[in-house]
Amino acid sequence: MPHKDSSRTPNSASQMIDKRIRELGDSEAASKIRFSATLFRPRATAKAVSWTFLTLPMEASAKLPSRGMTSVEGILNGFPFRATLEPTGQGGHWLKVDRRLREAAGAEAGDIVTLEIAPAAKEPEPRVPADLRKALAAAPKARELWSNITPIARREWIHWIVSAKQAETRARRIRNACLMLAAGKRRPCCFDRSGMYSKSLSCPAADDSESM
Repeated sequence: MPHKDSSRTPNSASQMIDKRIRELGDSEAASKIRFSATLFRPRATAKAVSWTFLTLPMEASAKLPSRGMTSVEGILNGFPFRATLEPTGQGGHWLKVDRRLREAAGAEAGDIVTLEIAPAAKEPEPRVPADLRKALAAAPKARELWSNITPIARREWIHWIVSAKQAETRARRIRNACLMLAAGKRRPCCFDRSGMYSKSLSCPAADDSESM
């Protein structure tokens, strides 16, 4: 989830991206990805939310190294952030912007914001859902492999589990994840990370009741 990093200034964030580009060399992913996008508030649900989101232009998404979840670092309206982009299910990506980042960037829902991003130098550790954490605690063999796989692999397991539409499906995936991990499988089997084929992933619906 995007968050404020008070130790960085906009200038240092730009320098951070330049450093990452030098590390990546001359590959396609090495160029700075600059774009503008509109901030949207998600459609109203039973639980009020304070976050907003934006969808990357397709030409910006095309420069990223994966159609699936991709961790990036960069600046939004001049303010530094790190985040993991989510797949739209149509070959693109979307970014969840929490209230702290939005306010630091001086933006509101409906505003057009400017971004400059690059693939993250280090994959952040994902937050493990409570139900998965409980299941791993009860499965020593699965927990042992879980602690030895990469943060990217852990993120894929989590993404596979939380993308379930029904509670029953989610519970079944947690059980199967523990069985597969205990058997030595380091990644979820046959998981469509982009959502393009399974149609299981999508961008949030925008609240069309507001004047954007």
